[in-house]
Amino acid sequence: MTSVGIIGCGYWGPNLIRNFVENERAALRWICDVDAHRLREFARRYPAARTTTDCQQLFADRELDAVVVATPVATHYPFVKAALRAGKHVLVEKPFTTSMREAEELVRLAETNRRTLMVDHTFVYTGAVRKIKEIVDDGEIGDLLYLDSVRINLGLFQRDINVVWDLAPHDLSIMDFLVGREPVALTATGSSHIEPGVESIAYVMLRFADQFIAHFHFNWLAPVKIRRTLIAGSRKMIVYDDIEPTEKVRVYDKGVTTNRIESDSDKEAAYRTLVSYRTGDVWVPKLDSTEALAHVCTEFLDAIQHSRRALTDGAEGLRVVRLLEAAQQSIKQGGRLIEF
Repeated sequence: MTSVGIIGCGYWGPNLIRNFVENERAALRWICDVDAHRLREFARRYPAARTTTDCQQLFADRELDAVVVATPVATHYPFVKAALRAGKHVLVEKPFTTSMREAEELVRLAETNRRTLMVDHTFVYTGAVRKIKEIVDDGEIGDLLYLDSVRINLGLFQRDINVVWDLAPHDLSIMDFLVGREPVALTATGSSHIEPGVESIAYVMLRFADQFIAHFHFNWLAPVKIRRTLIAGSRKMIVYDDIEPTEKVRVYDKGVTTNRIESDSDKEAAYRTLVSYRTGDVWVPKLDSTEALAHVCTEFLDAIQHSRRALTDGAEGLRVVRLLEAAQQSIKQGGRLIEF
């Protein structure tokens, strides 16, 4: 059984605490937060766990195997670094770090100390995204053509990070998982309407070595909440709607077929001959309804037990931070193309 200590009991920490408590392979040993009143509340809920406002007590505990960091992003780097130096395995909330330099250092440190380092990119572990990955890998939709994603709502506004650093880790980690290759260039644009210098709206586009492209829209100022991704293949297309309560994934047997022609004397007739549209059935696959965070905790514990890389390990977190940093750079430079 792996003993776990959790730093941070704000927005996401309580969900992590609950899932580790419910996992029979974990033992919740520590709960740490700067808010003493909040700690007393958790001490009543989980009397078997020790509580503290000083994270150094976790790092100094030789019987503690793993540390989970669920704190503001600016604190991730020092907490994760201290935990790894203390010989602890680490699961850290998204985004991994505030810069590539920090992420690279933590990945090296985890490798040197032979510790598991994992980033909580929760959406990768949802039944919907794992089913889409299965469909893509089976070749059912054909060659990937594009990915188009929209993640918008009204709020929640952040003061320490902009809309890209807040929302994009979800979709960039999904893309990284599904596509399986890295982009060669990025361009982004955004605007600040609430807090000066903190973008509340952003558009990010990624180009790959082939004709595949990925486009993302992030927005804190939308009148509606939308969480929708389109993935187009040469044979079929997928719509992933995370707001949909039951049919989150739909596979459409739709596409475009092109045929070579001998003559182009009649351009309109030639176009009709050249391009034909195919409309077939719509398939709604059955999805695993297990809470994604339960899979996150299980993956972390399994990676520790078997000394293997986690699905969303530090290297995957680094790839996402690389894109976040490039998007920020492009926005600040008026949408300049950033090549990798």
